[in-house]
Amino acid sequence: MSLLAALLGNSARPVLAANVETLLMPGKVAQAHLKQEESCANCHDRSNVRTQTSLCLDCHKPIAVDLQQHQGYHGRMPNAGVGECRACHTEHKGRSADIVRLDRALFNHRLTDFALEGAHAELGCESCHKKAEPWGKAVTSCAGCHKADDVHHGQFSQACGDCHGSVSWTGGKFDHDKTNFKLTGAHTTVTCNACHIGGQYRQTPKTCVACHATDDEHRGSRGEDCAKCHVTKEWKTAKFDHLKETSYELLGVHDRINCVACHRSGNYKEKIPKDCNGCHQADDSHATRFGPQCGDCHDNDHWQVADYDHAGKHHFALLGAHAKIDCYACHTAPVASQKLAKDCGGCHRSEDPHNATLKGGCESCHGQKSWRSDMAFDHDLSHFPLLGLHRVASCAQCHATMAFNQAPTACVDCHAPDDVHKGGLGKKCESCHSSNGWPLWVFDHAKETHFALLGAHAKLQCEDCHREPPGSVKTSPLCVSCHRKDDRHLGEYGAQCGRCHTVNSWKDARIQ
Repeated sequence: MSLLAALLGNSARPVLAANVETLLMPGKVAQAHLKQEESCANCHDRSNVRTQTSLCLDCHKPIAVDLQQHQGYHGRMPNAGVGECRACHTEHKGRSADIVRLDRALFNHRLTDFALEGAHAELGCESCHKKAEPWGKAVTSCAGCHKADDVHHGQFSQACGDCHGSVSWTGGKFDHDKTNFKLTGAHTTVTCNACHIGGQYRQTPKTCVACHATDDEHRGSRGEDCAKCHVTKEWKTAKFDHLKETSYELLGVHDRINCVACHRSGNYKEKIPKDCNGCHQADDSHATRFGPQCGDCHDNDHWQVADYDHAGKHHFALLGAHAKIDCYACHTAPVASQKLAKDCGGCHRSEDPHNATLKGGCESCHGQKSWRSDMAFDHDLSHFPLLGLHRVASCAQCHATMAFNQAPTACVDCHAPDDVHKGGLGKKCESCHSSNGWPLWVFDHAKETHFALLGAHAKLQCEDCHREPPGSVKTSPLCVSCHRKDDRHLGEYGAQCGRCHTVNSWKDARIQ
């Protein structure tokens, strides 16, 4: 028995035992551990000092759970599960001692269950941790701190982080696909208030007509199921199968115009014509000349005909000037009562300056580009081929009138004024002259007339012998026919002057 026990006696043992625990403490415990102060065994194992941490965790069960599940600040510390509690938290420093010993400047909030991000990183500790309350008691839900900021007034769950970020309330992101109304097309770009008027998110209508009744240009005539025809991208983009529903396929411009352009009354159940003429009769610039079958010439993209196959359908190709004129320049009457000729004269008879005197058709001389500039006539195929200077002469020099086939073909008919022979050598100028020029002429007198021009005859002009009758080229070969007045013998020696005289001179007479 110890000396203190002997002095106090057996009767005081229970009381002294408690006081002895208190007397032997190195200092008063913190106010939070006051109840455990009565017995050292509550926190200390006299037989094994290493079990002290387990004794701490027996009381601090939430900390024990964090260590076991590696959560919370203590469960994420670098020495979690192996360190001693007393390494950080000391006791017996007095009732008001800080046994937590938290260094705010060095505290890593990321080790807690609530990392400080965005706007939270700029707040002071007191903004979330109330005084005289354990640090771990601070609320971690958004609604716990921001209930007063909830503009949705509790219509959504308390998980604000599902839509909002920690930087700012604005710019919230909500996965609308998780609802029973997925946002597609133009719905993805509108603001929440466009559909959730006044911030009311519950019982929002989901039918098209509930929001777009004022946009319904059909005025309800097509029912309330807008999605049957329209898509969410825009009203104008419709998916109505016009061919299947109406047996009328929308092609070209018809596929791009507004529905009411055809359904003018707005009543889509009302039957409308399906032929071109039924809608476009007022637009028919042909004044019904070509009948009601507009599709024979026009397509669904333009009224202006660009590639009508006139040659294939009518066996008359539109070339040259014909390709530029209007249809009704030729089709002057309704096609049902008019059959057009396919020859030039059928349309241009009144413009024919030749008065239908020429054969072979206009196209034998004229082209379709222009009457005047597009002419091509091969004169060599006619009865009068153009030779020599005739090739450079203008048409009008020979063709005095437009009756071209009545133009004269004899030289004298055109060149009578130029005939220096005055008709004495006949009308066959070509017998002597060339078409390359009047001075260029060749006549073999001996061969052609059997009367060689010898001696003084070679120096004479044609008309010296060919005098009478005018226009006749035949002349007697007898000397006396030309030299009767020169006969000094007065015909006594007959007409055979050549028996005595030569062609060189009368004076050189040969007397036989």
